[in-house]
Amino acid sequence: MFDKLLFPTDGSDGAAAVFDHVLDVAEAHDATVHVLSVADTTRESVTQFRGQVVDALEQAGVRTVQEAAGRASDRGVPTVTEVMQGEPYRTIVDYANTYDIDLVIMPTHGRRGLDRFLLGSTTERVVRRSDVPVLTIRPDDDVTVRYPYRNVLVPTDGSDPADAALNIGIDVANTASAALHLVSVVNVTSLGVDVRTDIQTAALEENAEGILDAAAGRAREAGIAPAATAVEFGGSVSRTVRTYVTDHDIDLVILGTHGRTGFDRYVLGSVTEQLVRTAPVPVLTVRGAPDSQS
Repeated sequence: MFDKLLFPTDGSDGAAAVFDHVLDVAEAHDATVHVLSVADTTRESVTQFRGQVVDALEQAGVRTVQEAAGRASDRGVPTVTEVMQGEPYRTIVDYANTYDIDLVIMPTHGRRGLDRFLLGSTTERVVRRSDVPVLTIRPDDDVTVRYPYRNVLVPTDGSDPADAALNIGIDVANTASAALHLVSVVNVTSLGVDVRTDIQTAALEENAEGILDAAAGRAREAGIAPAATAVEFGGSVSRTVRTYVTDHDIDLVILGTHGRTGFDRYVLGSVTEQLVRTAPVPVLTVRGAPDSQS
């Protein structure tokens, strides 16, 4: 399923912690890991002092990928190492496309502190633009990372991106012999205060149940019976999903992302981005077809 994994690394503690999970996945899939370090040539200091600074960045990148390759070799995992210059997120996305990567695995941030919350981090940009599925992991103490996965959750709203995530979820659950959970969340805050709220809620619940029935049917056709299907109600979709993760001992969340184009792709607040930033387990994002916005 995943024959080629891409692990972009900046040598930070966060990246090093995530690499253990990369090797777990590689071993299970007999995969080759591409270890990529990108010397960021877009920063002002690099532009002004290009020669020596870039050389130093590349030398640090060489040490980083060699160290990762050594760790992989100790576990019998084959690697391809590469140090490149460029804007990190663009270079990562281009590399994944050029080398037919099956899965990109990245930490959500390399260092602790407020900078992890800034708009436009490399990982967030890769998630938004990558045509290749991206597995993100928060390298924090409150995050549980287990492998092989035992319980896999696919939240679905019946959209094309959610269907793409479902396809990956079915494959992951089959490969890992994991239990597949399907959830559709009804956002009750969108209903407002109205005498018709009960009727609206019932209609939304019925629609969610139909979405889940269709998703469960696709899973059964692929040879896997969902362990659970549930309609959940909440004021925040991401918070509701996180609660389900905790209550049902989920190991992996698989989500679709719309891959929108234009200015709005930079706007914070999508459910996927919120979960990438806050989920207590790894999150695998699968890009759907771009919508018509520009």
